[in-house]
Amino acid sequence: MRVSLKSLIIMAFAICAFTPAVAEEAPVTSTLDYHDVTPLNHDDIAIAYLIAAGDVLDISVWKEDGLEREVLVRPDGGIDFPLVGELKAGGKTTNALQAEIKNKIKRYITDAVVTVSLKQIYGNTIYVLGKVARPGEYVAKHYIDVTQALAMAGGLTPYAATGSIKVLRRSGVKEKVFKFDYSDIEDGENLQQNIVLKNGDVVIVP
Repeated sequence: MRVSLKSLIIMAFAICAFTPAVAEEAPVTSTLDYHDVTPLNHDDIAIAYLIAAGDVLDISVWKEDGLEREVLVRPDGGIDFPLVGELKAGGKTTNALQAEIKNKIKRYITDAVVTVSLKQIYGNTIYVLGKVARPGEYVAKHYIDVTQALAMAGGLTPYAATGSIKVLRRSGVKEKVFKFDYSDIEDGENLQQNIVLKNGDVVIVP
């Protein structure tokens, strides 16, 4: 049985959704082009990235022996750290988690210098659908942009509409659509449209 592209998109969003959709509330869709997108450098990305299950974190307290750990984020988003115990890491930025650990640890160490960094990203799932060599779900272990996602999917097929590629991004009931023109990227033009993808993004190649 042939599955339509529309059905694949719906399935992709159903799989990657973290919370149930609000009853009877349709997604609000807005379409953006590359002029609406501010390119991010790696520091900006690290600040904006939300920790997810499967990620590996490096957590340390400066000049404190025994308080340097490589921590795996469990499926429930939780982690354990000495002097802090159990805390929720999933859904937070590294900066937010860093501040929380510092606040919890201050009863033992005054003015502790806490560092939280991403060592491995395993919770970054991207969907590439449509006219690519290998459409499907891809788990990226690092930050990737649209062209890298297309490469992971084996590249475009000969009949792909290179000027009509879209990236769908859902946040709650809001949905954004980013336009992407592969030919522009090949020509070194409008590079801002080659956005960094977030967990759950769907790249559609018509």
